[in-house]
Amino acid sequence: MEPVRREQLIKATIESVAELGLQGTTINSISKKAGLSSGIISHYFGGKQGLIEATVRYLLSSLKYELLKQVSPSTSPQQRLMYIIEANFALVQQRKDTTRTWLSFWAQSMHDPELHRLQNVNSQRLYSNLASSFRQIMNEQDAKRAAELSAAMIDGLWLRAVLSQSDKDHFKHSKELAKEYVRSLISQYGA
Repeated sequence: MEPVRREQLIKATIESVAELGLQGTTINSISKKAGLSSGIISHYFGGKQGLIEATVRYLLSSLKYELLKQVSPSTSPQQRLMYIIEANFALVQQRKDTTRTWLSFWAQSMHDPELHRLQNVNSQRLYSNLASSFRQIMNEQDAKRAAELSAAMIDGLWLRAVLSQSDKDHFKHSKELAKEYVRSLISQYGA
């Protein structure tokens, strides 16, 4: 039952943050959405902060699994770069509740050391995944630069799509722009 209840609480947290924002989300709003007692949050997560951190880790994991389900040992570096972009623009990354939770998390990470640490993990993971693929098709210095530029482009395009409150077509267009940009970096620096 514990994994089921934990997931219920994490999903209720995403709903609550999407509706009320991170500051407006309370233990009571989460427990009400989950249909569970508020005491269970303290029991499983130690309180609201622990649950927020678990929710962010859940979102990070969903991003990671979105990529892993597509990649295989025979995936080319160019295709892996496209999969990284696709994972960042996957449907789960476009849902209103998810996007609002990400935005709330990013804003709060400037003030909360643990959320800031998780944001650094997220940024470093994206950079590392990109750099690993770019290193297979260009020299080390160019690969680092291409990874930094690509990560900024992916984050920026995703953020613009979210803030414009656009539909799936805008996300699709943003994804295609990111892919086009990565292809241009490959042409410029690599194979």
